[in-house]
Amino acid sequence: MGIETESTETPSQNDGPSNFIRNIMIEDIKSGKHEGRIQTRFPPEPNGYLHIGHAKAICLDFGLAAEFGGKCNLRFDDTNPSKEDTEYVNAIMEDVQWLGFQWDNLFYASDYFPQLYEWAIQLIKDGKAYVCDLNADEIRAHRGTLTEPGTDSPYRNRSVDENLNLFARMKQGEFPDGSRTLRAKIDMSAPNLSLRDPVMYRILHLAHHRTGNQWCIYPMYDYAHGQSDSIERVTHSMCTLEFDNNRALYNWFIEQLGIFPSRQYEFDRLALTHTLLSKRKLLKLVEERLVEGWDDPRMPTLSGMRRRGYTPSAIRNFIASVGVSKTNGITQLQQLEYFLRQDLNRLVPRIMCVQKPLRVVIENYPDGQVEEMDAINNPEDSSAGSRKIPFSKTIYIEDDDFREDPPSKFYRLSPGREVRLRYAYLITCREVIKDSSGTIVELRCTYDPATRGGNTPDGRKVKSTIHWVSADHALPAEVRLYDNLFVKEDPNEVEEGHDFTENLNPDSLQVLADCKVEPSVRDAERGTKYQFERLGYYCVDRNSEDGLVFNRTIGLRDSWAKIEKRGA
Repeated sequence: MGIETESTETPSQNDGPSNFIRNIMIEDIKSGKHEGRIQTRFPPEPNGYLHIGHAKAICLDFGLAAEFGGKCNLRFDDTNPSKEDTEYVNAIMEDVQWLGFQWDNLFYASDYFPQLYEWAIQLIKDGKAYVCDLNADEIRAHRGTLTEPGTDSPYRNRSVDENLNLFARMKQGEFPDGSRTLRAKIDMSAPNLSLRDPVMYRILHLAHHRTGNQWCIYPMYDYAHGQSDSIERVTHSMCTLEFDNNRALYNWFIEQLGIFPSRQYEFDRLALTHTLLSKRKLLKLVEERLVEGWDDPRMPTLSGMRRRGYTPSAIRNFIASVGVSKTNGITQLQQLEYFLRQDLNRLVPRIMCVQKPLRVVIENYPDGQVEEMDAINNPEDSSAGSRKIPFSKTIYIEDDDFREDPPSKFYRLSPGREVRLRYAYLITCREVIKDSSGTIVELRCTYDPATRGGNTPDGRKVKSTIHWVSADHALPAEVRLYDNLFVKEDPNEVEEGHDFTENLNPDSLQVLADCKVEPSVRDAERGTKYQFERLGYYCVDRNSEDGLVFNRTIGLRDSWAKIEKRGA
């Protein structure tokens, strides 16, 4: 699927929900801090696909830089070769561009491996780092707790020369994985546990997706991240609240090395109801084939949302609406869906599709006659024009639009009742045809030739309008109806000993294989979006090579507007 370019302007953050980081930038520019320069970065680790939670960081990093005439880098924090892959790098770049943003510079933390190594040597020489032989479990046991201080490593007081020798041999590959680490020498009694001699380097004899086998020691994220920001002279380093405790460590490294003082700011992470935003858990869904893949339209990944039919502008507008604060909360999924409906209603053409076809023969319509009915492409956009829809003696309507024995307040088609066919005529059901099992297979109807276009010259009232397609002209299509992937608002809400996958929605996908769609979409390209009149919004799936396949993006019903009204 290609990159969409339907709308790339970023919503203004001047009004609406609060954004404390934006306010900080305004004050920094006024005071002349960093000479009024704004430099941000979006630093994903390429160990999975981006999801809607990452979209908040993307919009913040790129959006604020653009607003203040600054620059934003895309930097891959690729310090863990055991989980990272070029596939993820490519997917992340595509997602950022699809959202409507373009980086000023493309960097990798692996670009800085030589510099990070030299800085580690400097810290060893200054007595601020040492090689430790404790394994991971022993390091945890020595760290202490929030109420008890840690215990010094027995290797903490090695000489500078011994540490330099051991660290060089680590780099040369003399020691096995996990046998030694390089740790910062800070304070094992610090109230902030991140300052209790954190690991800076570990041994990993693994090939890196960019550097190959050049290195067998790799910097830890907490060591590489802040220094990478400093190298790029990032003025406002933004990350989510769980990294608040790490800020002191970033600052310690910067102060000890005497390098550019990049400043970290933490903001609330995005959380949505019925949505899981953990790359580790999303990876489990993919690996255990509980979903089709990272771009399964039920997944909250940007690639999955793109495949389902989400628009970049809907996501950006939603992100702008939730604001930026220092308090984590949870947002109703309906709020995102509200912005999606708003965007699709404005952008996409209307067509007619019958998902559960019921054959209708119009007995008094001339045999062999075909008319072309005028249909409006998008009533919200006068420039969208119109199209021609063929109409003939035999049509399909929705099975749900007919009841042989209609209940109260059912105003659609039933025996003896008249309804309006969208853009066409008024028809009346005269006879119901059933097969040997009693299943309705066909309706016999008549039409009123004077009501072309749905008009009623005599002013008679018709309570219902239904959609249809011409049986001789309709195209076969498969329609996939998607629903929430999880049944619970909080997918992580499970009893002890149970797994989040038990909250998967067994009805999250329904496949309708015998749908009929109007012929105007015959050459529709993958990713093309439509409103199926009366049904919802749909998108042509990437697997449409052997026939049309549509993914339901979202239904027409707007539940968020009702929620918002109740809360007003």
